[in-house]
Amino acid sequence: MASDRFNINSQLEHLQAKYVGTWHADLNRFEWGVNIQRDSYASYIGHYPILAYFSVAENESIERQRYNFMQVRLDPTSSSIIYINSQLPI
Repeated sequence: MASDRFNINSQLEHLQAKYVGTWHADLNRFEWGVNIQRDSYASYIGHYPILAYFSVAENESIERQRYNFMQVRLDPTSSSIIYINSQLPI
């Protein structure tokens, strides 16, 4: 029984080391939100139809939209993420 618990904990530690966004006890709400935002923008950039949809919706070229998403993804502490976090209930 104790060996199973050790095995499960070691597997969890391995997953947390492999995948940055995996939840752990020391992760606060802001860091979790930054991980979600970073992963979402990476998905938007990587999937062309979603990128094209956002481009049409915002009346921007696809490459301009990709550039804007890259800028938001690379700087998670920009004013947009602070504004989003200020709107969340406590």
